[in-house]
Amino acid sequence: MKETQGKRPGGKRRALARGAVAAALLLALLGQGGATARAAEGEAEMETGTRQLIPVGRAVGIKLFSDGVMVVGFSQIPAESGAQIPARSCGLREGDIITHINASEVDTIEEVRAQLEQIGGDEMSIRALRDGKTVQVTAQAVKCSTDGSYKLGAWLRDSMAGIGTVTYYDPATGEFGALGHGVNDVDTAQLMPLETGGVLTASVTGVKRGQRGEPGELHGEFDTSADIGALWANTESGIFGTLSSGELALMEPVEVADRDQIETGKAVIYSNVQGEEVRAYEVEITRVFPRAGDGRDMMLKVTDPALLEATGGIVQGMSGSPILQNGRLIGAVTHVLIENPTQGYGISAEKMLEQAENCKKM
Repeated sequence: MKETQGKRPGGKRRALARGAVAAALLLALLGQGGATARAAEGEAEMETGTRQLIPVGRAVGIKLFSDGVMVVGFSQIPAESGAQIPARSCGLREGDIITHINASEVDTIEEVRAQLEQIGGDEMSIRALRDGKTVQVTAQAVKCSTDGSYKLGAWLRDSMAGIGTVTYYDPATGEFGALGHGVNDVDTAQLMPLETGGVLTASVTGVKRGQRGEPGELHGEFDTSADIGALWANTESGIFGTLSSGELALMEPVEVADRDQIETGKAVIYSNVQGEEVRAYEVEITRVFPRAGDGRDMMLKVTDPALLEATGGIVQGMSGSPILQNGRLIGAVTHVLIENPTQGYGISAEKMLEQAENCKKM
């Protein structure tokens, strides 16, 4: 993937990490009407106690800037005294999220570099998050003999970008959910801690069809400078945010099913596998699992000939495609079976909404 530039809220520019999209976003891979009508819909939901959301199924660009800088690997630094890896020697590990160097907070690779050049060869204190707990180590950068800069010998990542699918849009609040799983770092598989992020309009330009042992993927284009919404949570059950308008919401609101209303049998998914067109495709829910909490609430099989012809089944980039059964939103596609791309898993809409509400309470 080509390295791109994204502008963060507040005017700070950060480079989006090269190649970060593949495993993180793509796998594991809007409605019209005035404000009065939408307010009335919200009042109706409160009166009946039944939540209604608009299924979306549209592919969007997603960019995420991390809260801190993640260590994704190590490399030797050539120095006068020989090759060294100060980051590993001081006790840092892959997956650690560096938040402070000495007393200075760091959120970008550029900020880390600036601190290293300022401190030089002196000892420094590095604070990081590891498995949700704070760790502190003492490190000493070495001067690289090839370019004269001070380095720790750690590969770092501060941002990710890629294509994913929006599951639902709430016309009463402007909030949305997407992916049905979290955005994880492609190298460490750790959930990326979100500082800021956004979604952008996208167009699917091609499809690599899935086949046994090799998942397919959607190819697309998006403009990183044109946000249509902001992210406020990255969780194991999906990403959540607020859209600036309802331009993606082209379908009518539907009732959200309780998890207990999901049953085996016919269903449909809404996906965007060409251009900006969202189409309904037939699937079958083959199993409904007990509450596992891992995004695998149901197993589904693609039965629609058109989707099988176009993609071979479920491919990377379709994560978040809404699943409807008996006229209700029951969940979203989350994973594909590597050995059989016609089958995959889905998370319940109830689980996604519970996670979104929990994030808002924090």
